[in-house]
Amino acid sequence: MIKQIFLQIVLMLLLPLLLFADSQQIKKDSNMQKDNKTVSLVLGSGGARGYAHIGVIETLEKKGYTIKSISGSSMGALIGGLYAAGKLDAYKKWVLSLDFIDTLKLIDISLAHGGIVNIDSVYQKIEQMIGDITIEDLPITYMAVASDIKNRKKVCFREGKLIDAIRASIAIPTVFTPVIENDMILVDGGVLEPLPIASVLSDDTDIIIAVNLNANIQNTYHIERLEKEKKAENRLYKKTLELVDKAKEAIGKDSSKEKPPIDILYILNKSLDATQSLIIENTLKEYEPDLMIEIPRDACEAYEFDKAYEMIEIGIRATQKSLETVK
Repeated sequence: MIKQIFLQIVLMLLLPLLLFADSQQIKKDSNMQKDNKTVSLVLGSGGARGYAHIGVIETLEKKGYTIKSISGSSMGALIGGLYAAGKLDAYKKWVLSLDFIDTLKLIDISLAHGGIVNIDSVYQKIEQMIGDITIEDLPITYMAVASDIKNRKKVCFREGKLIDAIRASIAIPTVFTPVIENDMILVDGGVLEPLPIASVLSDDTDIIIAVNLNANIQNTYHIERLEKEKKAENRLYKKTLELVDKAKEAIGKDSSKEKPPIDILYILNKSLDATQSLIIENTLKEYEPDLMIEIPRDACEAYEFDKAYEMIEIGIRATQKSLETVK
């Protein structure tokens, strides 16, 4: 009798502990199931804001998501291609080393070839990273979209050399030299499809995640650069002022009183942003991803390619914020 009472007391004491442990295991299994989802990732266009895609990818992987498919437009095609080829870390290290002067050194004026600048040196750097790998040889499904302005249609690259697909997809019209190929004039994918969601709808994955680099939301992200980067930026600013002063002396007049001309890159950038925002708005009415990661369009200008550090951090924070809504 005493033995039975003793066993009952032991069971009464242990039962809550067993139930608690079981509930914790269920919760853990649930979290693992959520985080281990396979992903079709849609990476939108947006120029330098596309550096945010690096932060997005890093955060998704850190949270346990497995990227099985990538559909990219413009900068999204570049970052997605580098990731698929296993070279994103090398690219990140390179772009984080660039300052404003470094980015200027990478371009050449090329008015005679359909664009303001020629960025062959950039393509060469990227080609050094990824080599001659073809899209068919990538370990995950990959698609890059470009715009054929001669025949007024989008062109989806699902095969062929990866570098060729990237080059066509990032050729911003009138800025970068277009790609002439097979009776096509190929320019930036963002002209016709800045957020290529339709391309992944038939994928056999658990979740579709899209990254919009043209979100009409306030930029509440305040990113502080490292102290050494601040000092380098200050030195660069002082050097630029010195060059401006010397230019004024050479001209022989004070041009500060004159009304500055309209910045052609600014006008072009804002025009493309407006067009792409409208296209994205219509796209989302037809195709809604399971999860949207929004990058504020005013986080940086499309041509500010010296803002890699800031945009990568914004990509990380925006992804963390969006993942909080996943149940």
